[in-house]
Amino acid sequence: MLMRKVPVFVPASPWGLRLPQKFLFLLFLSGLVTLCFGALFLLPNSSRLKRLFLAPRTQQPGLEVVAEVAGHPLAREQESPPNPAPAVPAPGEDDASSQANARRRKGWLRRTHPTGTREMATAARSSGSAALRPQEPSIPFSFDFHAFQSRLRHPVQGTRADESKEPQSLVRAQREKIKEMMQFAWQSYKRYAMGKNELRPLTKDGYEGSMFGVPNQGHQAGRETPARLQHPHGNPKRCCELQKVRNIRKVLRKIDKPFGLYPNFLSPVSGNWMQHHVSVGGLGDSFYEYLIKSWLMSAKTDVEAKDMYYEALEAIETHLLNVSPGGLTYIAEWRGGILDHKMGHLACFSGGMIALGAEDAKEEKRARYRELAAQITKTCHESYARSDTKLGPEAFWFNSGREAVATQLSESYYILRPEVVESYMYLWRQTHDPIYREWGWEVVTALEKYCRTEAGFSGIQDVYSSIPNHDNKQQTFFLAETLKYLYLLFSEDDVLSLEDWVFNTEAHPLPVNHSDSPGRGGGQL
Repeated sequence: MLMRKVPVFVPASPWGLRLPQKFLFLLFLSGLVTLCFGALFLLPNSSRLKRLFLAPRTQQPGLEVVAEVAGHPLAREQESPPNPAPAVPAPGEDDASSQANARRRKGWLRRTHPTGTREMATAARSSGSAALRPQEPSIPFSFDFHAFQSRLRHPVQGTRADESKEPQSLVRAQREKIKEMMQFAWQSYKRYAMGKNELRPLTKDGYEGSMFGVPNQGHQAGRETPARLQHPHGNPKRCCELQKVRNIRKVLRKIDKPFGLYPNFLSPVSGNWMQHHVSVGGLGDSFYEYLIKSWLMSAKTDVEAKDMYYEALEAIETHLLNVSPGGLTYIAEWRGGILDHKMGHLACFSGGMIALGAEDAKEEKRARYRELAAQITKTCHESYARSDTKLGPEAFWFNSGREAVATQLSESYYILRPEVVESYMYLWRQTHDPIYREWGWEVVTALEKYCRTEAGFSGIQDVYSSIPNHDNKQQTFFLAETLKYLYLLFSEDDVLSLEDWVFNTEAHPLPVNHSDSPGRGGGQL
């Protein structure tokens, strides 16, 4: 009985269907096709199936991987980017226009998510979820590199013919030697101490140390203290807002200073000086350096930093500057009105600092400061030249008939410090006097002879002994600063031009903010 209720068709033709039956069958079939294929486009996680049926749209390489991540904001946005460009040049569109469109698409992608598609896809695969959660919107990135590049102004001084007084091949060979030293130092660190603070080249292992404290052991939060000063061991992630830095500067400018000098120790609680020890070397060096460099990095708009620097320099010149009986100019240390007639190696950066700031001094002071920079740098060179190794001690004195030499063993060590070659580099850039390259090459030769070991470079414990006793430490600043400044000393002026870049106290180049002044390419950032 059941079988009788089901129509049985005996085909009389290839279809075996009458016209009304054919219509109903095709209607059913079209509905089924619509339902099945519509699901491919409407259901979640269907992007992979879409690509099987849709022609590829314009998209960056690797975006299809991101699109596979369910619910990813970038995947949703990329399906309909603003003002999408054609995948291929339109009729009559030349290759240059096509490349411009590609650059615009890349720029849109970077602004949408600066992390990059490869990193996001990797994070998504490893976590098994979307790389970004909905509550974590992507951060816009507005830096325009092409505009910045158009504003670079170099060479700083001189021309590319600045090596005309000596064979090009010699300078190139010297530069390549320094490059080899950097590669050797880095490969040694990478092989024996990767992840540690420093390499110990004699024992071929790494050194961790506790200079920056132990995690979770009572670090100060990044608050402002009662005197609105940052605690010296505060959390750097929380204390770096520019306004807090401005507050510190304002406190320092208002506070009474002995003879206009800045002692090294200031109480973060009371805001008063803790003791009257003034030094342009250790503990005080970066303060003066950052005043003039803040002025330069701001494209000479930070007038407060400029004024504070020249006021401090005049106080140093009046109360700390001395000339030894042998004619060596040096900056002494000051302890409550009594001078210690010595300079630390760290203070030898000041020759370069004074040279760097000479251009913007009062007109009647410019020549004086250029000469002062050269004289201080010469004194620091003498501390090297008067040792057996031709490397300078940690501190050197001017008393009892002895000049520019350490007077005790505890000050006779050299730990690969950069300050002297830093001043050589700045003085070379300003004057192109070949003496600075000669002095720099003396340092390279001494480093190779007394500090190079089988597995890296090491400091030595006594610069007055021709038989080196290594301290078994390849300091990190040797790579970041000493070798970098040596390389720049033997490079042309347009390699990290001083008109475009400012080196912080660890020799990291930071760009000068040319945004408010016209550059080679015009326009603004």
